[in-house]
Amino acid sequence: MVKCLVIFTLMDKDTMLTLQVGVQTMSLGRPLKNSLLAAAKMGADAVEIDARTELRGEVQSQTAIRQFRKLLEDLNLKIAALSYPTRRGYDVIDRLDERIAGTKEAMQLASALGAPVVVNCVGHVPSSMDVEEDEQERKRWNFLCDVLGELGHFGDRLGTVLAAETGNESGSRLGDLIHAISAGSIAVTLNPGNLILGGFNPLEAIGELRSLIRYVRARDAVRQGRGDRGSEVALGRGSIDPPALLGGLEEQDYRGTITIERRESMDPHFEIGQAVQYLRNL
Repeated sequence: MVKCLVIFTLMDKDTMLTLQVGVQTMSLGRPLKNSLLAAAKMGADAVEIDARTELRGEVQSQTAIRQFRKLLEDLNLKIAALSYPTRRGYDVIDRLDERIAGTKEAMQLASALGAPVVVNCVGHVPSSMDVEEDEQERKRWNFLCDVLGELGHFGDRLGTVLAAETGNESGSRLGDLIHAISAGSIAVTLNPGNLILGGFNPLEAIGELRSLIRYVRARDAVRQGRGDRGSEVALGRGSIDPPALLGGLEEQDYRGTITIERRESMDPHFEIGQAVQYLRNL
């Protein structure tokens, strides 16, 4: 099977930076095993799997985990990340215990499957100015730091990191939050499409987040102006400059997976396959 590797030579170093290309199985809109087969045929190196929906009932025992890992091995795939999407962030008290427990279960499952990252949005992140001037926002900030610190500490013991996804706030604001966490490791999932839809610059976010970036979702989008909510488009047809984006990641020595995400497509299988080829040819 031909493997899909995007390789960049560092001009000032003797090493080569190799980025592996992944496919988000949920984007394919198929049963999980069919999506895994499709990703393998596309030449992907890795997959991102939704722990809440796709893996529910699939890996309930150690035997099932071993069988699932064997399936991945036979397909020459690895799991780049598990996602654990929640409707509310970790800053909302209502049913927070359930979200924390579910996130920890996803992190345990990720560890058992050899996935280094669990992805979720962490919730509303106050600005540093709001934290300084507004007592309620300061409490929200401290509360969020405490919860993320607990999850980070839990992940440290497992060797799996929770990576907060970008998009609802600037890279600098998210970075400030993570740097403020006193205990436990929390990282970042860079999603350039989300950043564009949120009105932010993905290249600026890379410079602001730097080594915090542990995972990347390749999602493209366009946004015409302040009043335009924007829309997702096929990779390479939106506002993202993929060569510049990958160059920015190269400068930060990013060595993780670039995983293709396509939520809004009439033919996701075709477009994701095209995106794999697009990244290969850069």
